[in-house]
Amino acid sequence: MRKLILFLFVSNFSFLLNAQDQYIDNLHIRGLKKTNKGFIETLITSHSNGVLDTLQLNKDVIRLKRLPAISHADYQVFYSQENKHNVFINIEENFTLIPNANVWTAINRNFAYRLGLYDYNFLGRGIAFGGFYQNNGYDTYSLNFRAPYLFSKRWGIGFNHQNWRSEEPLYFDNGIANYFYNNRSFETIGLFELNFNHKFQFGVNIFTEKFKYLSGSISDNIPLNFEVDKVLFKFVYDLDFLDYNYQYVNGFRSLLYVQDVLPNSSNPNNFLIAWNDLFYYLRVGEKGNWANRIRLGFSSNDNTPFSPFVLDNNINIRGVGNLIDRGTGVIVVNTEYRYTFLQKGWFAIQGNVFVDGGTWRNPGGGFDDFVKSENIRVYSGLGLRFINTKIFNAILRIDYGYGISENASRGIVFGIGQYF
Repeated sequence: MRKLILFLFVSNFSFLLNAQDQYIDNLHIRGLKKTNKGFIETLITSHSNGVLDTLQLNKDVIRLKRLPAISHADYQVFYSQENKHNVFINIEENFTLIPNANVWTAINRNFAYRLGLYDYNFLGRGIAFGGFYQNNGYDTYSLNFRAPYLFSKRWGIGFNHQNWRSEEPLYFDNGIANYFYNNRSFETIGLFELNFNHKFQFGVNIFTEKFKYLSGSISDNIPLNFEVDKVLFKFVYDLDFLDYNYQYVNGFRSLLYVQDVLPNSSNPNNFLIAWNDLFYYLRVGEKGNWANRIRLGFSSNDNTPFSPFVLDNNINIRGVGNLIDRGTGVIVVNTEYRYTFLQKGWFAIQGNVFVDGGTWRNPGGGFDDFVKSENIRVYSGLGLRFINTKIFNAILRIDYGYGISENASRGIVFGIGQYF
């Protein structure tokens, strides 16, 4: 008798729980123009006739806002019948066919420019496809294809080809030499998304490097001209907890890069490179945003002028100059406070105050290099951002950095997109 009563109690309790479940009668996606509706439906977990889960809907909306094709997304829930509801996902699309034009002064003091065109929503399926031509006294071109969801919501692929030519400064103990540098590469990358927060990349890059002496100091250990063929294996782990709201960002992200260059006749040892970027963003009030980046990187500590980590305006320290030093280890901290003081429809102007600081390990040096004053750079400054919220990455960036460390310089840095 007691077993029968227990069975009836459990059955009725389960029935009551099921009766309380809420379901999606119809899921509607509104606002799509170029983006393929089927592509969106494959990315999100919520669907018609499925369980109504607001936590999952929130995740779906955050996932959509991470796409270059989408500037903003939200959802609405309306009662339909009994325990069913209609759900509307509202999407604002970005304009994603983006021309690119940059002008600067190259290391060789030549007038330099870059012209490019990229579509970040090619065929309406979140595919990035495009390339650029650059002239800095030498001709450079690049072609890129990246389809992160080509095979499914988890698997994609990317291809890159680049023929890079430039004048590069190499730093020796007795001075600086300028070399013509040419890197011709072909790269294939596999893209895998484990879940909402975890993404991976696995790639192989086959490339040829050429160096030709132009001017400056000469070292007995470095030939004037040489050419090497190399193979590079790449691994990237992206841990992403960011939430976007137009120009505002909130949350945490970690990007780990590991590269292994296989031996060749000129260097019988593997050359390992690894660095990790940690990002932390915090919304401050309605118009403020505190942004932070910490980079920690190391490579094989060969005593060579071809070290991978550079000290450069456009990469890590604003105002320091164009490619002024190299190292085999790096610690960099960038922090800035952004404030939107003008917002008119699709247009916004944002101001920022920043501090950039970093230190480097010299080629062949020790860990004590990180605390030597001559390797430490600290810069602070102010900047402006002119933002079009309807065009992907349409942020014109202007920063002025002023050095507060020993023997520091100062300078203006222009760019497209946020510095980090």
